[in-house]
Amino acid sequence: MGYEVKIGLSNKHLHLSQEHIEALFGKGHELTPTKDLVQPGQFACEEKVDIVGPKKTLTGIRVLGPARKETQVELALTDARTIGIKVPVRESGKLEGTPGCKLVGPCGEVELDHGVIAALRHVHLSAAQAEEAGVKDKDVISIKIGGERGLVFDNVLVRAGEGHEREVHLDTDEGNAAGCGPDAVCELIVK
Repeated sequence: MGYEVKIGLSNKHLHLSQEHIEALFGKGHELTPTKDLVQPGQFACEEKVDIVGPKKTLTGIRVLGPARKETQVELALTDARTIGIKVPVRESGKLEGTPGCKLVGPCGEVELDHGVIAALRHVHLSAAQAEEAGVKDKDVISIKIGGERGLVFDNVLVRAGEGHEREVHLDTDEGNAAGCGPDAVCELIVK
């Protein structure tokens, strides 16, 4: 194997702006961390909301912190179809022209006019890790996953630099297709 990276599977989740945190959980509310994530400074929160689409509602969806400049809902394509939303595959933060949904929290509701995406698969690397792997920020590479359902994923965005730590992010659809378990790793394929 070449340069190996652990795979982190991203289940449906959302990132909220401070304005939307307060609309959903009450004035002055601060997110409550329950578990640190691999990416420095990011954490899973105690807070959960319902995501309402035209067909169905996804209940009890985890909020990730810290607060962001803009609210972003990340769904696997299967989740989006289930609730009746056609979502584009996008890099995190690239929300222009995306569909919206309704969010319901214990203290209120927010009607988003945009912000729902299927996250573009990506690899996080520190600057030193990127140099070691022979890639740089914004490169697009492939990854190879071994095993019984092994496969190669193309179009994997490199996110490298300060605030990143070695981990590939796939959504649950992608992880299930490759049969990824909790200890799954992949090899970076750099062309």
